[in-house]
Amino acid sequence: MDTSTLLWGVLFGALGLGYFVYGKKQQAVVPLLCGLALMVLPYFVYGMWTLLAVGAVLSVLPFIVRY
Repeated sequence: MDTSTLLWGVLFGALGLGYFVYGKKQQAVVPLLCGLALMVLPYFVYGMWTLLAVGAVLSVLPFIVRY
């Protein structure tokens, strides 16, 4: 694990926390699940490019899917 992967993991984790809190307060399922996935993503994905790709998709998903 290098520094860039660690910093991207912290960034996606913070964004995931924001989505999780928003989804819980608004009772919206998609931001809640995307936030949870973004918070646990760095624990399961070790490559930087894979982390960026999956994190970008999960970050944009609540804007595309509205429930």
